[in-house]
Amino acid sequence: MEEMEEELKCPVCGSFYREPIILPCSHNLCQACARNILVQTPESESPQSRRASGSGVSDYDYLDLDKMSLYSEADSGYGSYGGFASAPTTPCQKSPNGVRVFPPAMPPPATHLSPALAPVPRNSCITCPQCHRSLILDDRGLRGFPKNRVLEGVIDRYQQSKAAALKCQLCEKVPKEATVMCEQCDVFYCDPCRLRCHPPRGPLAKHRLVPPAQGRVSRRLSPRKVSTCTDHELENHSMYCVQCKMPVCYQCLEEGKHSSHEVKALGAMWKLHKSQLSQALNGLSDRAKEAKEFLVQLRNMVQQIQENSVEFEACLVAQCDALIDALNRRKAQLLARVNKEHEHKLKVVRDQISHCTVKLRQTTGLMEYCLEVIKENDPSGFLQISDALIRRVHLTEDQWGKGTLTPRMTTDFDLSLDNSPLLQSIHQLDFVQMKASSPVPATPILQLEECCTHNNSATLSWKQPPLSMVPAEGYILELDDGNGGQFREVYVGKETMCTVDGLHFNSTYNARVKAFNKTGVSQYSKTLVLQTSEGCNFEPQSAPYSQLVDIKKLLAVAWFAFDPGSAHSDIIFSNDNLTVTCSSYDDRVVLGKTGFSKGVHYWELTVDRYDNHPDPAFGVARMDVMKDVMLGKDDKAWAMYVDNNRSWFMHNNSHTNRTEGGITKGATIGVLLDLNRKTLTFFINDEQQGPIAFENVEGLFFPAVSLNRNVQVTLHTGLPVPDFYSSRASIA
Repeated sequence: MEEMEEELKCPVCGSFYREPIILPCSHNLCQACARNILVQTPESESPQSRRASGSGVSDYDYLDLDKMSLYSEADSGYGSYGGFASAPTTPCQKSPNGVRVFPPAMPPPATHLSPALAPVPRNSCITCPQCHRSLILDDRGLRGFPKNRVLEGVIDRYQQSKAAALKCQLCEKVPKEATVMCEQCDVFYCDPCRLRCHPPRGPLAKHRLVPPAQGRVSRRLSPRKVSTCTDHELENHSMYCVQCKMPVCYQCLEEGKHSSHEVKALGAMWKLHKSQLSQALNGLSDRAKEAKEFLVQLRNMVQQIQENSVEFEACLVAQCDALIDALNRRKAQLLARVNKEHEHKLKVVRDQISHCTVKLRQTTGLMEYCLEVIKENDPSGFLQISDALIRRVHLTEDQWGKGTLTPRMTTDFDLSLDNSPLLQSIHQLDFVQMKASSPVPATPILQLEECCTHNNSATLSWKQPPLSMVPAEGYILELDDGNGGQFREVYVGKETMCTVDGLHFNSTYNARVKAFNKTGVSQYSKTLVLQTSEGCNFEPQSAPYSQLVDIKKLLAVAWFAFDPGSAHSDIIFSNDNLTVTCSSYDDRVVLGKTGFSKGVHYWELTVDRYDNHPDPAFGVARMDVMKDVMLGKDDKAWAMYVDNNRSWFMHNNSHTNRTEGGITKGATIGVLLDLNRKTLTFFINDEQQGPIAFENVEGLFFPAVSLNRNVQVTLHTGLPVPDFYSSRASIA
């Protein structure tokens, strides 16, 4: 239940709700917090002045947001009244959960009365801190807001389920442990707060203070407070107003504003709304279950991502290590070649050194010998060996000839390592996914010659540019709301043509389309402006021309047939789907192809076959109406069923307004749907059948008929509104 705790905390104080009240916007506030954020408004904005001027429409009047701006556009933390010179600019505060709230316009009076009983400044205004919707309080002040007893009960059960020690409810910062509880005030106090806020004197001296644990038990055992009427405080709620969607007391029904409203038993509506909430929770539970499964999937993805990351890093390190190993092996090979060249050079030089050394020693010995011979004084002896010595000297000199004293090897290494291709490859080393991906598709082209509107439907067609080389996996078609609002997706798929039904009549729509593939989405196409059907050539005889223009704006004509796609399988179609009958003795429903959401629409059905026994029904329905029962048996249809003597109106299996006058073969039934006035009216043979059948009809409606095998009807569309109704509309 801990996930629910945020639902149980006030957006202003951040603590659990205490005596919560329900604002008209359906949000909740503590009574004390609601009083703290009250702001006094100028006299001209009071509910009394508004009612006096005829502008008031409800007990609580919402302020014009253009006149009152509680929050600056820059969100600077300061707010002021934009249109009131008398209202000072007051700094905003923030509650513990971050919601920006307004401080009180004046300090609260020193009183021990509860926030509901304490006087409220005249012309007070309160702004919801969650939706920022502002409203002016009437004379009842905060007592005019209903108390949320259900929320109080949920908070009590939640607090009882937590085993933590009870805390003081009045500590401003960190709540201290409570020491007593006042049974009359229903508040837990610590000792300092009890002495400050609950002194034992005056009326408070009679209050009974008990230990917190005993107070918790007594609070749990105390009977639940009964919700009382906000208009008649002494009366308990006994009925439920269907129109206002709120519980009321018997005085409200007898003399209050609910006297003319439809009411139902409180217990029955309680069970019905509980059932509806349970059904809604079933769908939400499915979404929550899907969300939990999705979270499990995401958490598994986190684990999988971590595992894949470790695996990928290991693979990357292994690949880089392999490259490094290959480079080291090549490095060793290249170093071996350098060492070989080094040894070769050294050997050549050393051999040359050895050869030159031996020859130089021989030459030096010959030179020394010749010098000693020259020193001899014996001419004959000298001449005997001189010729031979001269020849040896010349021969030795020739042996030191050209090239003998030139090195056979250079000191330079004639090797140059070409590493530029490898460096370039290393710089280009990258992941395949990080390389440039394929481009997005080209912008689609709307084929204007194939785009059109019919009644309240629009058909659009588009194609890829002729020279586009990038395929599109699908397209996204967007339309605005017909009033220049935001675009919304109406189709996502592979098709290049789409028909959109259920648009407003006499409205201008903007359409655009874009393509997508795995890489991304294309730019939007050019915007195409579409106009749905406008109106008919209706000319009332008794209305002046100035009124005729206004009436034309209210009317819209549609030509349509029955829809085989949504009809029950027992329905038999003919005459281009304008004539229908049935193969079953049970009632079966068939809808028209066109839905209406605004404007005035009229169509007729002629009875081609009728044997005076069955009860065909005519009217309008939602798209999801039940197709195997009489029209009007569920809450998705509004109908008139008729026999040969009389008729009844029926919705949600409730029969009303029995009217004399039935149908026979050849009779004509008219259906008038006025969505401007939100009414549905029926005619038989050009005469209105009974009063206005249904009021407050809103939404999207489709023409509908239910019949069996003994009835056959033909649909007639594109008809003007009956004269007497048009004249009445002109006068109105």
